[in-house]
Amino acid sequence: MAAEDRVPARGVLRRPGLRTVDLVVALALIGLLYGLLRLAPSLGAPFLPGTAPAQVSTDPADLPFYAVRSLLRMFTALIASVLFTFVYASAAARLRRAEKVLLPILDILQSVPVLAFLSITVTAFIALFPGSELGLECASVFAIFTAMAWNMTFAFYYSLVSQPRDLDEASRVLRLTKWQRFWKIDVPSGMIPLVWNGMMSFGGAWFFLAASESISVLNQQYALPGIGSYAAAAAAKGDLGEIGIATGVMVVMVIGVNFLFWRPMTAWAERFRVEESQAVEKPRSLVLNLLRRSVVPGLLGRALRPIGRVLDTVTRPFGLAEHPLESPVLRRRAGDVAFTVAVGAAVLYGGWQSFTDIQSTVGLGEFGHAFELGAATFGRVLVLLCAATAVWVPLGVWIGMNPRITRYAQPIVQVLASFPANFLFPFAIAAFLALGVSLNWGSMLLMALGAQWYILFNVIAGASAIPGDLREAMDDLGVKGWLRWRSLILPAIFPYYVTGGITAAGGAWNASIVAEVVDYGHQHLTGYGLGAYIAQATRVGDHPRILVGVIVMIVYVVTLNRLLWRRLYRIAQTRYAL
Repeated sequence: MAAEDRVPARGVLRRPGLRTVDLVVALALIGLLYGLLRLAPSLGAPFLPGTAPAQVSTDPADLPFYAVRSLLRMFTALIASVLFTFVYASAAARLRRAEKVLLPILDILQSVPVLAFLSITVTAFIALFPGSELGLECASVFAIFTAMAWNMTFAFYYSLVSQPRDLDEASRVLRLTKWQRFWKIDVPSGMIPLVWNGMMSFGGAWFFLAASESISVLNQQYALPGIGSYAAAAAAKGDLGEIGIATGVMVVMVIGVNFLFWRPMTAWAERFRVEESQAVEKPRSLVLNLLRRSVVPGLLGRALRPIGRVLDTVTRPFGLAEHPLESPVLRRRAGDVAFTVAVGAAVLYGGWQSFTDIQSTVGLGEFGHAFELGAATFGRVLVLLCAATAVWVPLGVWIGMNPRITRYAQPIVQVLASFPANFLFPFAIAAFLALGVSLNWGSMLLMALGAQWYILFNVIAGASAIPGDLREAMDDLGVKGWLRWRSLILPAIFPYYVTGGITAAGGAWNASIVAEVVDYGHQHLTGYGLGAYIAQATRVGDHPRILVGVIVMIVYVVTLNRLLWRRLYRIAQTRYAL
């Protein structure tokens, strides 16, 4: 063989040198670690409740630092939400008796407004880290966590309980341990709903960024450096110019997070989709393509493998991944009885303490007033849902059934759903004041700014998921107009609409707390409703009325879920599942 023929073979076997793509990924990783190390000292800054500033500086030069601090809180809360989702959803799906208790608790937790969690946890976290701003940071992250975790947990739980039987049988035939089953079966099968619901939850948490960074509780005002507290301070001054700057920075942040994080995640999650036919338009990401061409992620993965082996070894004594979990009948019954007694005792004790506290302070008659206010907010939620359905369902179907339009419109909808609508509240309030519109009516628009996108987002997903052969069959049969809507489109998108509707309703209830009480400059506008009741009680630290308001909101939300949304879910699963 000639020498020139042997040179290419040697080149093929030689280890590739450092490439530009590897250098870019490595520098990005180093820059991220460096930024975290630089931020770490500021998280534990000295803090005294009596002398803490009530507002942050509104100097635009501070906005880059504020933006990074807010992003750090958001992603810390996201990591905590994912860990909570894995533990709680797995327990609810695998422990059959505990499921009957864990699911109602989760249903109640998602009904509790974010401000209620803040009013309870701020003092506790400050006491946990005395003299340090870390306590306020933990309270802020916890508030953002409560805006993310519940939706993600429900999504992962439903993916576990609807897991195909053949995957369960395969895990037993292969004699996987519980750790192996979780990472090789459970997580991959639930990855797509987890990623998409995580993206929606992350977008919903932006809405409460201002409330979690500019905290008003117990007649005291605490402000953490962040883009949300900057917007709150600018709104308190009534400076629309500074609010416009904050809004512009927020737009850049939302687009950047979607481009650098969520777009790659949604494109990567497609590898876990199990379908007989291939999707017409798959999500694509330049960042994901860059990471796939680099060897750096593979090196990091190999470096972390020993940790997985250790955890697998530790979990082996707990047995194989049998589902349902195999255990002796007497031991299982004893565990169920002990768990039920412990949870029942805790619920009864908490209920009795709440009852005596309310009776001895504001009196049980306060519930009548709170339910009357709740009826007003309930009416606003219904009007919002009806209006959003009438507007966004036809538009969402048009976008979803046109793949070329979907490719360009879906990222725009993602950004709109992620943008914190309360940044636009000052502009809306200025318009209300100029036009003489009462907040009793204007609050519906403010609530819609943050809640309506869930319906549009899910309808687009449902319309784009309609199989092409069904569309072609309708075309061949000449089915058009209302008949096509009634026989194909509405049944196909119904499960997705129910998911969007229940999410939008929950978001509207939570948004009522910041939409029914709005401060703009020297103007303090208050609407008539349960959201304003809870917001005012939280501001002055009136714990009995906070408790009354939270209980009433839980009753409204849980009752609506049980009587309407759960039944619609059942219909969607039994009659309209493709």
